[in-house]
Amino acid sequence: MPSQDQLSTTFAALADPTRRAILARLAAGESSVTDLAEPFAMTLPAITKHLKVLERAGLISRTREAQWRPCRLEAKPLQQAADWVEQYRKFWEDSLDRLEEYLSDLQARENQEDTQKDNDKDKRGKRDGKQ
Repeated sequence: MPSQDQLSTTFAALADPTRRAILARLAAGESSVTDLAEPFAMTLPAITKHLKVLERAGLISRTREAQWRPCRLEAKPLQQAADWVEQYRKFWEDSLDRLEEYLSDLQARENQEDTQKDNDKDKRGKRDGKQ
């Protein structure tokens, strides 16, 4: 399990829609900074700042191949974040399952009480009609 600091860094990096869009582009394969910047209405230095945040979070890595510095997606921090979220998904799923069971039991008891009241009325009506 990752440390809370690592998770905080990962979620902080993922909080920005531009950074999420960059990660989505990198999911298709490695890319240069210039290619990553292309669809965004911002300067290359602004994109570089986003890339540095993603790199510090461990979400991307950059290497140097001659004049080309490709960026690539690193899956481990995303998997750690997904694992952390999964724990809470299971918690809520289990909680909602218990609530559903409780409400079903409650409804069954109410139906049983309603049936009992109807039977009691029928018995009184038959008894009263015979007199």
